[in-house]
Formats: sequence, structure tokens, C-alpha cells
Amino acid sequence: MKTPPETPLLDQVRIPADLKRIDEKELPQLAGELRAEVIDAVSQTGGHLGAGLGVVELTVALHYVFDTPNDRVIWDVGHQAYPHKILTGRRDSIRTLRQEGGLSGFTKRDESEYDPFGAAHSSTSISAGLGMAVARDLSGKRRHVISVIGDGAMSAGMAYEALNNAGALDARMIVILNDNDMSIAPPTGAMSAYLARLASGRAYQGIRDFGKKLTSYLGRGVDRAITRAVEHARGYVTGGTLFEEMGFLHIGPIDGHNLEHLVPVLKNVRDHGHGPVLIHVVTQKGKGYPPAEAAADKYHGVAKFDVITGAQSKPQANAPSYTKVFAQSLMQEAEEDERIVAVTAAMPAGTGLDLFGKKFPERTFDVGIAEQHGVTFCAGLATEGYRPFAAIYSTFLQRAYDQVVHDVAIQNLPVRFAIDRAGFVGADGATHCGAFDIAYLSTLPNFTVMAAADEAELKHMVHTAAVHDSGPIAFRYPRGNGVGVEMPERGEILEIGKGRVLREGTKVALLSLGGRLSECLKAAEELEAAGLSTTVADARFAKPLDIELIDRLARGHEVLITIEEGSSGGFGAHVLHHLAHAGLLENGLKVRPMIMPDIFMDQAKPEKMYADAGLDSAGIVRTAFAALGQAARAARA
Repeated sequence: MKTPPETPLLDQVRIPADLKRIDEKELPQLAGELRAEVIDAVSQTGGHLGAGLGVVELTVALHYVFDTPNDRVIWDVGHQAYPHKILTGRRDSIRTLRQEGGLSGFTKRDESEYDPFGAAHSSTSISAGLGMAVARDLSGKRRHVISVIGDGAMSAGMAYEALNNAGALDARMIVILNDNDMSIAPPTGAMSAYLARLASGRAYQGIRDFGKKLTSYLGRGVDRAITRAVEHARGYVTGGTLFEEMGFLHIGPIDGHNLEHLVPVLKNVRDHGHGPVLIHVVTQKGKGYPPAEAAADKYHGVAKFDVITGAQSKPQANAPSYTKVFAQSLMQEAEEDERIVAVTAAMPAGTGLDLFGKKFPERTFDVGIAEQHGVTFCAGLATEGYRPFAAIYSTFLQRAYDQVVHDVAIQNLPVRFAIDRAGFVGADGATHCGAFDIAYLSTLPNFTVMAAADEAELKHMVHTAAVHDSGPIAFRYPRGNGVGVEMPERGEILEIGKGRVLREGTKVALLSLGGRLSECLKAAEELEAAGLSTTVADARFAKPLDIELIDRLARGHEVLITIEEGSSGGFGAHVLHHLAHAGLLENGLKVRPMIMPDIFMDQAKPEKMYADAGLDSAGIVRTAFAALGQAARAARA
């Protein structure tokens, strides 16, 4: 008679408290089952795979050792938190990841009490953790705070600002540096694990505390000196680090896939730790899934894929992606102008600059997750006569707004901003939505702001930006593929501040900025069929406005509708401001700005998001009917 198979350990874990009933020797088996579950789930949904596979053992160890959710575990970026979601009551819904109405692809406070801080932009975990640690101490509560940072997030200055502040406050918190690129220091096997365990244990902590107590009567300066002497003494054995100089007890590096090393160290830090502690854990991105381990990007972000082969199912497109059009257009410009250089902030593939970098490696710069530095770096290049293109997602450029204002706009430096992911971005949801750049750039003196309506217009805008030396210039374009228009051999130089008219009418004017132009053309056909003669124009520029075009549309139509993939305060607001001052709102003109709604929209298919926002052709038709007082027809539309 066959012995019935044992129940998988993962099936016995609904929440982290269930882990406590599992024998420590069985944790590697649990980790293997968890890794398989992550692979299977992401194969069905797509998403960020490599980073999560690299922290499976670390996730198990953290929830095994600490008392979550009372103890706070903060995952930096959040895309490495898929294993964490499975262990914290969300396994049953993990296959709704990044789908409409499903789990977020990042940590999210209103999704689970086990997500104490929402994160999708990097390098925030230490700052947030320090805030929680100080709040805990002010409230007289007892809990551990653990910030897990890695996957490039330590390249951002904000992380070091937080480390410096935590060290100065001598805050009781734990930072886990997840080094998954082997870029800081490799583990050195058993000896490294032994030194890590020794440094985190009672003996070393006792020496450290004894030094503090011995000198408590002699003043803080002497106390600090003796404590540092103990740290330096340890440095002769384990190697002094920048982290120690910032006031952290530095433990590691240790193998982040060896639970026999991880669990004892975490227990020691939990039971004997005082002040700030940094544990350096070395992991392998994509660990345990051969296709990911072999891939250059370690399957950082994937579409749905076949688990056996790793082959991703990407739909065939009828038009090139905007990102690829940008990259190819920039390469074309760079062939003609050796002053053109390209800068990205840790997103070479996402922005298309990996292609540019293969052709012009000496003129391509990846500054890491450091948008602030990247923008000012471009400003420095511009002062010396170069023509820098800063290729940064709209949502990430927000992180460098002061540099855009102070270092670029005030000095009127010709930095070119290529703003990818403008508008809704689908599965990445609210954190990656490019909603605000029109508003936050078009308010700045000296700036020129363009928005591409299709892939051909993007090519024109790259060429226009390349030759624009009179000040900063930005052009934005959506995520995904173009609309299938005929592509020019070479981009044209657009006249600054001038739009174009695609079809003429007399009743309704649709003035589009950016990627909604094709929906405006569809809406115009429906309006014409309903007897409403419709003009469609492409503004091209949010700043400077095409005043002549706006005035002509306002005087020649009963309804003027502006359409943009941006927040309030953007293009439509500037058009209304002009019309008000020009006195063109006093003769019965009905103006209706159409913008993205004043909410943070959760993930869904992009077309569904635009429909829900009313920014598709049906929404435009409804707006036109409503402006004309044709309520019944608006309802039918």
C-alpha cells in the first residue's frame, strides 16, 4: 500500500503565525514550495519575477523570526514582495496580481495589514522605517522595524540620507541590504556566516553595551569614542564599512539563500540588538528558475510565460512601440550630431536607451536610481555645449522636480526631457501613472512642452528637441504601441508653439494634446453622423500654446473640447486661462476640458482605464452632446 503524500508545507501556512508551527529544519522545503508557487502565479499574470525569486528564503526567515504584522517589515520598491504576499493571507488571490480588481504588483497599505508602507518607487524603505521606529519610541511601544532594500535601490541618495539620520538618532531599527547583483561584496562561505553570527550575538553586543555603561559618567563624547573604538576593533576582523561610520552595526555579507545562516542571525539581532543594524544579505536575482537565472535581466519584468520553457507570450503588434521609436529616432539624430548624449536612471531597457547604448556606448549614461542627480548631470552637460536627452518615465521624473526647476529651468539650459509612460500604464497602476508632468512642467518659465499624438509625431519631436538650444524642452509619449501611421524617413523640425488641423468642421472643435488624437478622430466620425460638423486639431504643444489656433477654434465653433492624458492644471487649464483673458468666453462659447480624473486609479487594461475616465471616443461624444444640451443623445452615447 502506497504511503499517502504529505500535505505540502505551504498549504499549512495561511498567515505568518502559522510558520511558527513548522520545524526550522523544514524551512528550506517551504522555501522551495513558495518559489514554485511564485513562478506558477507570475506565469499566468506576468509581472516582476526575478526580484521576488531572489528573496524567497529571506521572506520565509523574516516572517519566521519576527512577529508580523506587529513587527513592521517594509519592502523597498515592493516588486520583490510577491512571496511576502503569498505568506500573508493572499495566496488565494495571487493569480489576480496586477489585474483589474486584483492584487497590486507592489505593497499597498489598504490591501493588507502586513503591508505597513506602500511602495512602487525605490529607496523609500529606510526613511519610512525610521519614521515608524521613532513613532514607536515616542509611543512607548515594543516592536521591531525592518526595512528591506536592494535591487539597485541603494544607488539613490535618499537611502543614504535616511541611513545618516538613523545613525545620528541611534534609532533601534534593522536595515537589510539585499545585494542581488554581487556588486558590493560576495559572501565568503562558512567563515562569513560565522562572523555575521558572532557580530550579531550576545557576546559582541555585550562588549558594545559595556563600553557605553562604563563611560556613562564621563559624557557623551567619551561614550561615543569608546563605542567607535569597539567598532573599529571589530573592523580589523570583519572589515570596516561606510555603514559603521554612519552609526550602524554592520553584519555580513551572508548568503541570503541559506536559511541555516539567515535565521540565527535574524534571531540574534531580534533578541540582542540595540540601535541601528544593517545586515548585508547577498542573493541571486531569479534564483531557482533556470530561464530567469540565464536571462540578462533575470526576468525582472515579464509577460505571461510557459513555466517549462520560460518563453514569454507577447502579442504581435501592428505598430512599433513608442519607446522603440524614440530610441531609433535618437540614434538617427546622434549619427548626425556627436554632441547628443543620452541619460537614464536605471531604466535603459524601459526607456529604449539599451539600444542607443549598444550603438553609442561612450555617449550613454545610466546614473542608477538617482533621478535628481541625473537631471543636474544633464544640466552640467548642457553648460558645456552638449545636447543631453534625459529619458525618464513621467512618474519617476517627479522625484527630480526641484532639479528641473532650479538647475535647468532657472538657468534656461537646453536639457531635453524624453518622458515615457505618459498617461495610464495599465497593470502598474497608480504608482506608475504619468498624470502630472504636463501640469508640473508647463507652469515653468523657459520650458517648451510637447506631446506626441502618434509615432510619427514622436519622431518629429525628437528631431525638434535635438536642434532646440534656446532652453529646456520636453516631449511626452504613452506606454505601448503606436497607432499604425506611416513613418517618415527622418523627423521634421516642428515650428515651436504651432499645432495642426486634421479635419475641418463648424459646430464642435476637438483640440487634442497627446495620444488621444485617434479617439478624437473616431468621435468626430460619430458626431458627423449625428449631424454635428466637427473639427479635429492636434495642439502638439502644451507650452507655448498655439494662440492663433485656439482663437480660431473658439470663434468658429459653438463647443470647444480640449482632451489630454493629464491631471487638472495642465493643458486645458492653460487654454481656459488664455480664453478668459482674451474675452472669448463672453460670447456663448461652451468650453469643456477633458482630463484624467482627480483620483488615483487602480490597475486595469489601459483601454478600460481610459473608458472609465471618459477619455475614449464614446466619452468625447458624450461630452459634446452634453455641452450642447442634448442630454438624451449623451446618455445613448
